Amino acid sequence: MDTEEFRLPRSRLANERLHALIPGGAHTYAKGDDQYPEDLAPVISHGRGAHVWDVDGNRYIEYGSGLRSVSLGHAHPRVTEAVRRELDRGSNFVRPSIVEVEAAERFLATVPTAKMVKFAKNGSDATTAAVRLARAATGRTRVALCADHPFFSVDDWFIGTTPMSAGIPTATTDLTVAFPYGDLAATEELLTRYQDEVACLILEPATHTEPPPGYLAGLRELADRHGCVLIFDEMITGLRWSEAGAQGLYGVVPDLSTFGKALGNGFAVSALAGRRDLMERGGLRHSGERVFLLSTTHGAETHSLAAAMAVQATYVEEGVTARLHALGERLAAGVREAAAGMGVGDHVVVRGRASNLVFATLDENRQPSQEYRTLFLRRLLAGGVLAPSFVVSSALDDADIDHTVEVVAEACAVYRKALDAGDPTPWLAGRPVRPVFRRLA
Repeated sequence: MDTEEFRLPRSRLANERLHALIPGGAHTYAKGDDQYPEDLAPVISHGRGAHVWDVDGNRYIEYGSGLRSVSLGHAHPRVTEAVRRELDRGSNFVRPSIVEVEAAERFLATVPTAKMVKFAKNGSDATTAAVRLARAATGRTRVALCADHPFFSVDDWFIGTTPMSAGIPTATTDLTVAFPYGDLAATEELLTRYQDEVACLILEPATHTEPPPGYLAGLRELADRHGCVLIFDEMITGLRWSEAGAQGLYGVVPDLSTFGKALGNGFAVSALAGRRDLMERGGLRHSGERVFLLSTTHGAETHSLAAAMAVQATYVEEGVTARLHALGERLAAGVREAAAGMGVGDHVVVRGRASNLVFATLDENRQPSQEYRTLFLRRLLAGGVLAPSFVVSSALDDADIDHTVEVVAEACAVYRKALDAGDPTPWLAGRPVRPVFRRLA
């Protein structure tokens, strides 16, 4: 389909309705229509497997489904059946449901490096609870986060460090310091500079690059030596790296870890897990000062916990992580070949672990470019590929991958024309996409 003929009139009207009623037009900034080419932000009607349909009737192969949360594909039968079984039994009670202990047992069997777990509905609550617990346990106030990782929480301790810091007191932000990923010397210097002040080191154990040899073990040693809590944010790495997350794959055990995203296959569930002595500080069986850890009305919603149990069972029994890697490897190889074949192999760059691929769009000087990203996304959308990233779900098949590679090749041909012209503007048909974190709307 020619992008000049590709229009989304119903989606455009739906986006106007969204903006009139919902700040930002979406419930997650990463889903905003500013992340897509002008007037080409599809509003979704429904999805099944690896495909979604927009309100205009177009079907897309979808990547990064549900911001990486739907890793088994939409409406996965095993998950939906588990949810359906709970719906007629009630979703929330005045006392714990038996499902809560069953879900905890399943989680701790899947992630044996943790000894206790508490569930919530979103990742931000879990990471903030981990930070609060670390501060309570150490009596320290500073939080050291990895500067190279894009997101940890909607709460003040993190958002205050981003360009979208409006409304957050500097006194709060000043308590958050940053360290670079992969650099143990710089992290040790930070801990020495703020000797006995840092409550925790929090980072994603791996992202678009593998941890350098010995790095995670080195962080573990630094945390122990400086008396701070090591927190792994496993929102993305959980299940996608291994069933037990990055800690299970790399064999380095954090004090606390947080899970979400893939855990519910789109249903709202997250988890804080870790050492028993730390986690118990948020409980009742200790004599110390109480920590208000996690207390969520909907954290124990029965059908979401049932979804999480079904997801973990599916991963373990069906080897889902290995399938994600195989699909990602096929996709990465195809995209790289297509880009190289069109002469843009140094400009359309696939990065990351095979189960969590992203792409970079680079300009004539090989610098990241929102303009070239816009051009690339326009061509993908017109070809029936909805791909803010190349993060795969296990519902994809070889035909989906092959079609994606064909569309990428067509997009790369246009990309080459724009590079030769030294200006992608004629191919944008509107304003470029914009970064999520920016100071002004």
